[in-house]
Amino acid sequence: MTNTHDLAGTVPDFRAGIWEVDLAHSEITFSIRQLLGNVHGRVTGFDLTITTGDDPLASSVRATVELASVSTGNRRRDTHIRSATFLDVANHPRVTYHSTGIRRAGDGWAIDGELTLHGVTRAVPLTVAAAGFAADPEGGRHASFSASALVDRSDFGIDRWTRGGIVGTKVAINLEIRAVLVA
Repeated sequence: MTNTHDLAGTVPDFRAGIWEVDLAHSEITFSIRQLLGNVHGRVTGFDLTITTGDDPLASSVRATVELASVSTGNRRRDTHIRSATFLDVANHPRVTYHSTGIRRAGDGWAIDGELTLHGVTRAVPLTVAAAGFAADPEGGRHASFSASALVDRSDFGIDRWTRGGIVGTKVAINLEIRAVLVA
């Protein structure tokens, strides 16, 4: 059995506490197959809180994403993505995620959690790497994480335009998160 001290030692300068996302230094991006290529986008409206425990395995994550903030850089496509054909933002304006557990996975971590999208909740694990914890010149504490997941949109009832491979079902999600210690 791995002891807790060894786990905390694998994350440089690990600190327990409550961390809120630093939106100026964080991003959530996505990509999905469309016809012969991939469409890439991002969301700009999100909130995320990380609670790290003395034992990293006792940590938790909660996140909310405002789907109206989805952007691929193409206004016409963004309007279509937000429409009832896909995300149906008028009826399902947010995506939520909350962790149900954290575990070691190879050289990194996995966060098991539940994603609610389009009114449907499914288990979605995140693969996570902690870049580290550090102090800024004013004494504030920062943490940095990278995470990724592969989500099948049809699991959430978003299955239009899949016939003939027009739009893929798998959405790759990547998070680059910097958070600030608030408590």
